[in-house]
Amino acid sequence: MVNDDFNNIKAILISKKLVKPPAYAWQDLALRVIFEFNVPPQKKSSIFKICKNHSRSFVERCLNDTKELAEGERWKYFLKLINSKN
Repeated sequence: MVNDDFNNIKAILISKKLVKPPAYAWQDLALRVIFEFNVPPQKKSSIFKICKNHSRSFVERCLNDTKELAEGERWKYFLKLINSKN
């Protein structure tokens, strides 16, 4: 009984993956945008660059505007909104 419990715990610890948190706040924001808008892989670097080069409040405002106004591929509208407000 005790040995089975130990093996179960051991199996859980072995299967657990280490996930490193983002080093900067803008990286976390970029990951949030990528997740919420289902950004394709070829555009992810653009999202990271936007979040790095612009203020958090600006990106969040564009994020909220996109959520309210866009339908379909929201990531395209988000990028268009960022470019138009520059």
